[in-house]
Amino acid sequence: MYIPEYFRVEDRATAVAFMRAHPFAILVSTTNEGPFATHIPVVIREAQDHLLIRGHVAKANPHWRYLQDQPACLMVFHGPHAYISPANYNTREVVPTWNYGAVHAYGNARTYSAADELLNMLHDLIPTFEAAYGEQWESLSEAYRTRMLGHIVGFEIVVSKLEAKFKLSQNRSKEEQQTIIESLCPASDTAISGTARLMREQGLGIKLDTKKERS
Repeated sequence: MYIPEYFRVEDRATAVAFMRAHPFAILVSTTNEGPFATHIPVVIREAQDHLLIRGHVAKANPHWRYLQDQPACLMVFHGPHAYISPANYNTREVVPTWNYGAVHAYGNARTYSAADELLNMLHDLIPTFEAAYGEQWESLSEAYRTRMLGHIVGFEIVVSKLEAKFKLSQNRSKEEQQTIIESLCPASDTAISGTARLMREQGLGIKLDTKKERS
């Protein structure tokens, strides 16, 4: 991923937190026919000194076979994004741009279809996305659960490299950053207002005096 130094995220914890906050990612593999991608929810776990990405695909999806043939893969985590109008800048000689956050995780995948491993993976996924469903899943008949497990293939990716990019107008003045934040905040589209929130979380814009706000 192309990352100018202004926009590079060096802190690993920040990158991992972003991945966890945006777990619906894109798994990309190389095949003999060209690139192949799957949009999929995943969980991120840290084991000793390794970062692991876990999830599953439908058995009907050929992606698991591609992972077996070529374990090296890329997982793209994408977050809020927004068009940035030149009207937000203090000079006229500027062009439009787009602000966004993204993390690319590279690694090698292992696939599995054994029932015990699939159950272990589901017991990781379910509490992450809907803990309440765990009770319903356990109450389903064993025949139904076995049948459902037969329709998926699990995968685990050991991350070997992380690249994180927050392109959030870090190369503009604090005043311009604040103008951008204020222009994005009112949007009903959460991708747009979320970009303003991400900018604030990164300490961009002008820090408002809360004492003056209360007076």
